[in-house]
Amino acid sequence: MVANVLLEGFGSLMSLVYLGLLVLSIFCFVDAALRREDAYRAADKNTKQFWLIILGLTAVVNVLPLGLFFLVVAGLVADIVYMVDVRPALIRVGGGGRGGFRRGSSSDGPYGPYNGGR
Repeated sequence: MVANVLLEGFGSLMSLVYLGLLVLSIFCFVDAALRREDAYRAADKNTKQFWLIILGLTAVVNVLPLGLFFLVVAGLVADIVYMVDVRPALIRVGGGGRGGFRRGSSSDGPYGPYNGGR
């Protein structure tokens, strides 16, 4: 009886972990798709197509119940590399938010930052 309760609890915990991995992989794929192609070259990272293929395969592996745990772990590594290395470099090169568009400061005027009339 206790073993069944523990197994059910562990099963629900693992389903939440797999759901989190799926959400992470979909976020990474969508974020990579929204970034500009030239930002990848300027950041000296692999091409946009490369990252879309890798992150897309990661999302597919997380959706399909293949039972191949090493593919899930490999996909997690790809997602982490994208989030920790590639995405910050794309943001630095692109200047900010989605698609590489720069968010202006509150002191920015129509021709650039306002410097107090100096």
